[in-house]
Amino acid sequence: MFSKEESKQLKQLFWTSFGKSFPRKWILYNTKLKGVSFKFYFDNKKAMVTLDVEDDLEYRIKYWEKLTALKSILLDDYLPDAIYDEAYLLDNGKEISRIYVTLPQKVSIHNKNTWQDVMVFFNTHMSLFEAFFEEYKEVIEG
Repeated sequence: MFSKEESKQLKQLFWTSFGKSFPRKWILYNTKLKGVSFKFYFDNKKAMVTLDVEDDLEYRIKYWEKLTALKSILLDDYLPDAIYDEAYLLDNGKEISRIYVTLPQKVSIHNKNTWQDVMVFFNTHMSLFEAFFEEYKEVIEG
């Protein structure tokens, strides 16, 4: 078991290492679409790359409908394992819409032996997510 401080240090070390191993500017919150953001997620049990649609309900519905219309393209051409979840519940109880890909093997941010696999997964899958987004941004924005 790790203390809160040790856990925090390991998390910081992971993200610093990831940034050094795969130095590039990710889109993340800079989508220019209200309430639409990309996220990396890594905890003690799993690693995910997500496209989250949250914020104002009107925008959430609008963007979710467009993303759903593009589902077959995303799955066929970019991320065949992507999961669409219109009502994804966050740990804090907030409901968002989320498209995500999860690393299938068991990983933990506290286990440095899994870090390389997670970093490669993040780089590969976020790059594909961003390529899809850039290609179809005008349609999503519509």
